Amino acid sequence: QAARSTRTIVIAGVPAGLLQDDVMADILTIHFQMSRNNGGDVEEVTYPTQNKGVAYITFEDPEVVESVLKKDQHLLQDKRLSRLYPLTLSRYSQHVSSSLIHLISLMP
Repeated sequence: QAARSTRTIVIAGVPAGLLQDDVMADILTIHFQMSRNNGGDVEEVTYPTQNKGVAYITFEDPEVVESVLKKDQHLLQDKRLSRLYPLTLSRYSQHVSSSLIHLISLMP
């Protein structure tokens, strides 16, 4: 069992307040399981989090983290969303998540 943190990514830019939280978690799961998004088996989606527009995705295989992060751009797309939402991905670590969250808090 690989350490959980090596299998987890932080997603910023999740559209908050548009859909029910469990529906948004399902949309994120589907997005990150698709091969066209370099995805793989998702073990868990943590959404909502304490930070608006942020989710955590834990994959079953740490190699999926690498392939997902290599993809140039992730656009969240679903028929229940009115438009495409660009997502910002980063590796999960206490340091990265706090600096990322600081950046998000500065966004308009």
